[in-house]
Amino acid sequence: MMEAFLSGLDILFAPQVVVALLIGSIGGVIIGAIPGVGPAVAIAILLPATFSFEPIVGLTMLLGIYGSSMYGGSLPAILINTPGTAVNALTTYDGHPMTKRGHALRALGLAYGASFFSGILSILALILLTPLLAKIAPHFGSREIFLAALLGIVLVVIAHRGQTFAAGSLAAFGIFLGTVGLEPVKYTQRFTFGLDFMNSGFDLIVVVLGLFALSQAFMLLTQPDHAPKGQLLEGNMFRSMFRVFRHKRVASVGSGFGVIMGMIPGVGEFTAQFLSYTYAQKSSKTPEEFGKGSEEGLVAAESANNAVPAAAMIPLLALGIPGEALTAMMLTVFYVHNVVPGPALFRDSMDFIYALYIAMILLNVIVVIFVCFSSNILMKIIQIPTRFLGMVILTLSFVGIYSLRNSATDCAIAAAFGVMGLILKRQNLPIVPIILGMVLGGIMEVKLRSAMARVRDPLDFVDRPIAAGLAIAIVLLIGFHIWGVVRERRYSEPETSHDHDIHDSQQS
Repeated sequence: MMEAFLSGLDILFAPQVVVALLIGSIGGVIIGAIPGVGPAVAIAILLPATFSFEPIVGLTMLLGIYGSSMYGGSLPAILINTPGTAVNALTTYDGHPMTKRGHALRALGLAYGASFFSGILSILALILLTPLLAKIAPHFGSREIFLAALLGIVLVVIAHRGQTFAAGSLAAFGIFLGTVGLEPVKYTQRFTFGLDFMNSGFDLIVVVLGLFALSQAFMLLTQPDHAPKGQLLEGNMFRSMFRVFRHKRVASVGSGFGVIMGMIPGVGEFTAQFLSYTYAQKSSKTPEEFGKGSEEGLVAAESANNAVPAAAMIPLLALGIPGEALTAMMLTVFYVHNVVPGPALFRDSMDFIYALYIAMILLNVIVVIFVCFSSNILMKIIQIPTRFLGMVILTLSFVGIYSLRNSATDCAIAAAFGVMGLILKRQNLPIVPIILGMVLGGIMEVKLRSAMARVRDPLDFVDRPIAAGLAIAIVLLIGFHIWGVVRERRYSEPETSHDHDIHDSQQS
């Protein structure tokens, strides 16, 4: 154990890994602070470049961007009421009212302190829980992995409450995209329509860059140009950060929600934030202050969202199943270098695992030091005109796409998915189900084919305890979701008919 730990330190402190850690952590803060970019766009752009690095270098950089972007996203959310990343939207509820009352430094200190507190707690959860899950993983055969991936799809769909049909359709579309090209067993052509370039199917990175990066570039270029204005901060940021310990109960519960929701595929930051914020408000002695500048509300939101990145790595490292789009992108870094997440990784490469753990802890330390001394500099960076930002994203995206295979066809396909992503964003429809459908659909197909060779009837598929448990969980989740939808409609129908009766009586 100690030998693996020391070996992990050797891996981590190699010059290229240290540089990747600094670029990822500091770059993530800057990216998170610029409204309109976000970690998904940045990771999508950088992903092709990481394939030429060692796995630990690429993953350290991407994890740095993922984890630190939420620190940066709280800066514009608090100071100019514009969330830097989508998950910082709830931060504006209490952060900006504090700024308007003249407590901007305190609000930022609380946000950074809560993010650091939850980030360290979630990494401890990752260190403790991932080996346990990896020990259970050898009991996962083909049918169990298929059912786990199917459970992930179901969770992704029902997590989009109010958009279940759209999310399900888009997930199915993602699964379909994964079937285009040569199928993985007999190498027969599927949905290629005689076009040679379709034989290789739709590359996940091309689709990711189109749906996330190009769509965001198109969005910024088609909107009116503007540059946010900010204010300078004065005071001791470290002292303000320590105020989070006045709300350690709220921070601990928020971190717990973040860890649990991060481990469940398809749920993520928004659900964790909602549960954390609701708990904080209901348990607060001053619930009336929430939404008007409550310190507890701000801590609840920031502690929940920053606990998710490390927790999302638990199913990825232990089972090879990504929980959301960003970890799905990271999974491709593993696959490119023939590193397979799961029990074998913990058995044969514990030094790599330790290096990853230490890198995530150092990431949070570097980010906290950086944001404490650079908030005023970041305020100048976020005042970039949005159309200029859109052109930068567009250019970098096409450079990244072309560098994959030197293919103009890939650029055209990515542009088409960029237009599709723009339409989905304009209609407020989710993009994540498409990516998870592509990733989990490929896993499901291979494992289903492997499992069917040993299955004689449908009951054989669930004749083992883990498989049966997963199947029951899928049925119960679908059943409870349908029951919830029916119940909501039952309650809404009497209210609607009552409103019509009142309207009719008024007319008469």
